[in-house]
Amino acid sequence: MKMKRAAAKHLIERYYHQLTEGCGNEACTNEACGSSPGFQRMDNNAAAIKALELYKNNAKLCDPHPSKKGASSAFPENSAKGAHNFSACSNGKMNHKDLQPAREDFRDLNFLTEEKVYEILSLCSETEDYSPLIRVIGRVFSSAESLVQSFRKAKQHTKEELKSLQAKDEDKDEDEKETASGSSTAMEVEPEASASSADRPSDGENNVQKFGPVEVSVDIEAVRRVYDKLLSNEKIEAAFLNALVYLSPNVECDLTYHNVYAADPNYLNVFIIVMENSNLHSPEYLEIALPQFCKAMSKLPLPALAKLARLWSQYSADQIRRLVETFQQLITYTVISNEFSSDNLVNEDDGVVAATKCLKIVYYANVLGGDLDMDHNEEDDDEPIPESSELTLQELLGEERRNKKGPRVDPLETELGIRSSDCRKPLISFEDFINEPLNDVLEMDKDYTFFKVETESKFSFMTCPFILNPVTKNLGLYYDNRIRMYSERRITALYSLVQGQQLNPYLRLKVRRDHIIDDALVRLEMIAMENPADLKKQLYVEFEGEQGVDEGGVSKEFFQLVVEEIFNRDIGMFTYDESTKLFWFNPSSFENEGQFTLIGIVLGLAIYNNCILDVHFPMVVYRKLMGKKGTFRDLADSHPVLYQSLKDLLEYEGNVEEDMMITFQISQTDLFGNPLMYDLKEGGDKIPVTNENRKDFVALYAEYMLNKSVEKQFKAFRRGFHMVTNESPLKYLFRPEEIELLICGSRNLDFQALEDSTEYDGGYNKDSRIIRDFWETVHSFGQEQKRLFLQFTTGTDRAPVGGLGKLKMIIAKNGPDSDRLPTSHTCFNVLLLPEYSTKEKLTERLLKAITYAKGFGML
Repeated sequence: MKMKRAAAKHLIERYYHQLTEGCGNEACTNEACGSSPGFQRMDNNAAAIKALELYKNNAKLCDPHPSKKGASSAFPENSAKGAHNFSACSNGKMNHKDLQPAREDFRDLNFLTEEKVYEILSLCSETEDYSPLIRVIGRVFSSAESLVQSFRKAKQHTKEELKSLQAKDEDKDEDEKETASGSSTAMEVEPEASASSADRPSDGENNVQKFGPVEVSVDIEAVRRVYDKLLSNEKIEAAFLNALVYLSPNVECDLTYHNVYAADPNYLNVFIIVMENSNLHSPEYLEIALPQFCKAMSKLPLPALAKLARLWSQYSADQIRRLVETFQQLITYTVISNEFSSDNLVNEDDGVVAATKCLKIVYYANVLGGDLDMDHNEEDDDEPIPESSELTLQELLGEERRNKKGPRVDPLETELGIRSSDCRKPLISFEDFINEPLNDVLEMDKDYTFFKVETESKFSFMTCPFILNPVTKNLGLYYDNRIRMYSERRITALYSLVQGQQLNPYLRLKVRRDHIIDDALVRLEMIAMENPADLKKQLYVEFEGEQGVDEGGVSKEFFQLVVEEIFNRDIGMFTYDESTKLFWFNPSSFENEGQFTLIGIVLGLAIYNNCILDVHFPMVVYRKLMGKKGTFRDLADSHPVLYQSLKDLLEYEGNVEEDMMITFQISQTDLFGNPLMYDLKEGGDKIPVTNENRKDFVALYAEYMLNKSVEKQFKAFRRGFHMVTNESPLKYLFRPEEIELLICGSRNLDFQALEDSTEYDGGYNKDSRIIRDFWETVHSFGQEQKRLFLQFTTGTDRAPVGGLGKLKMIIAKNGPDSDRLPTSHTCFNVLLLPEYSTKEKLTERLLKAITYAKGFGML
């Protein structure tokens, strides 16, 4: 097989050189030869493609003309023609020089080193003929076997070998010692290369300390220096491009069918070397070379992908950004060059899919190389959350239940032993991995289907959530929630048929407006105890004595009223920080754990039913929901005054013990202002805080404030949240800051975006007088009035994920001029607006409507 591939490669190379340089016969009649009089010149990329076509068609191949003998002899595929060349030369006089192989041929050079590249470059510079170097690059960079052997590091002795050598040296005479010393000096001939190798691990130092340096046999710094020297020459750059076109299909074949990485882990050198080419994102690579190479890279086995991610995690932020831009450029170029639709899915484009898979490697390198916190993880709930009755549905249908062990985890994440939430601060921003053009053309309903089916043949971008923006991910979550709701309705129908009793297909809550907490939380508590699976049904709220039918708007108001009551400071379940305007769990609350469980259920239901809540938690709450404990750094957000005090303690340059006189016992106050003492260590009142142990004191203080003091309350809260979301892809898709955006919506109210996205009905259009007056009036409102308007029209005063432009509000005509107030269908974001005669009347009526709006009626 190898011999056949080598022969094929040699033939393709001959076709390529026939197209680019010709055979040397000016009277050549071969139309596919550069020497033919009518031949149309083409660039190197086009020649590479044409050479492949000629090979497939078994086209005519010219014999080298005597005038080309010197050039053609530089290629190994022509070495068999040595006798022909000799006989051609024998007609003339031959001197000693003619018998020596030309220095510029380098025909036996099967791999490259930095020194050899510079040697060839120097010779080419002298003659101003770079064709020998171009041919060597073409030969080496188009062969995986040659690349694997190229740019190897000088072998370094291990510590054990050095100790062994030292022991032996003690028994040797002085002459042998001098010889050993001489050979040591010989090893140091290349100070620049060895120094650069020693300096490498300094990039991504945090990762090296966590995982240890990743050892590879290729000298990456040498490769970078070679590229810097050569890529400035256009002809040489073209050689890299053409070589990559030849290389990629062979590498893909090797990885797919021959398991080459398992046989030789150094095969990874091919990808390390090629990805150091800083011109990969250039336009000439995007058409053929880079997509083919990405397809090859995506075939790497999981251990190789993990090793590559660990290696790249040691790179600098600028180097990571270059890798990201390379793959992003390919994805964007492909997306805008094609017309993707529901009939021509972007999921089926091999180049985009392969580039996304490669981008995932860089994403995890970015996480690994960032500021990691892998030690502070929340413990799992002691009691398992009851199984959803979806199991029964699957049994009734005779199907095996999928994802029984809960939400999926990315295999590369498992192989690396990290999670995205472990990263406090990545090397470059997570936003740099989002590709907006891709998000614009992605058919999310189809993508979600591929995500759930999990087949080899269909790729889902939800398996690479880093490339999706929050709006797209939210749409995927919406589909998941709706299908789960539909599944619960099917379960109910099947139970009704099998058991003969009528069950409610919805999670129905009937509440009194003035007893909303008692009614709602008691009902939810009963459901949570009796059948938690009912929480996954679609919520349907009814206010007693009101006629409103819940198509979404009634639920919105229900959530808002519940949140207002729960976070009422008089109840005392949460403490409120005036400086940050944020709530935190009250460690001395009189409420039982069940109440906090119910609050978690409410938050989960809000996400599940696509409602936005006006809650104000610090980011550490969302990190804890994602499984991370709070640490000292989180105090900056949740308890800023305490954070600053502890920070001052850490930075204090004097004698902490004598000047501050504090111990490992701290004081807190309960609801009534009484002091409560707590020992951070056993006998903490007798352990002074010193310069040596102050870091320990700060860590224990933060652990107490954010974790231990509220452990019961938070565990109950998290348990309630997971009752609703435990089978959702929420944790797989979203980072903590995106979870906050899901629950709370965006605080940025862009009313211009709302105006641009609004539609009109009943005879109105954007140029109608009343519509122009309406928008002038709304834009003149203050921030509070704008929030009231949103509350009146949509049922919430927050913008959805993606901003107000995603709201799709409709303004419909509600009759001619009258004294009627504007009304709204909050379920459908519809504002019913009479055609008022003047702008003043419009303003007066609108302000009255939004200020005094409460309750629901039937129109």
